[in-house]
Amino acid sequence: MTRDPSQSSRRRFIKISTAALAAAPLANVLLSGAAQAAETLSESDPTATALGYKADATKAPKRTDKTAFCNNCNLFSGKADAADGPCSIFGGKLVNAKGWCTAWVKKA
Repeated sequence: MTRDPSQSSRRRFIKISTAALAAAPLANVLLSGAAQAAETLSESDPTATALGYKADATKAPKRTDKTAFCNNCNLFSGKADAADGPCSIFGGKLVNAKGWCTAWVKKA
C-alpha cells in the first residue's frame, strides 16, 4: 500500500495550521506586555514625593539651578527634544522633560 504524497502534504498543512492558530493567542498576550507604553510618573508616586519630583520644574521650591530640568539630567534617558522620557531613578517611568527632582545630576 503506497501513500499518496498529496495526502501527506495536506495532513502536514493541517497540523502546522492548527499549531499556528493555537499559538496565536499566546503570542498576542506575550507581545502585548512587551509593547505596552511605559507608565508616566505621577507627582503623588511615593518615590517622586520623596525626591521632590515636579513635572514643572519652575514649581519645585528646592530647585536652585534655574537651568536644571529632567532633559539635561544624567539619569534621563529620553531624547533631549522629547516631551518626556524614561528616568533610571524612577524605574524607567516616564518623566516630563521640563520636570525636576532632587536626584538631578548635570548631564556630562
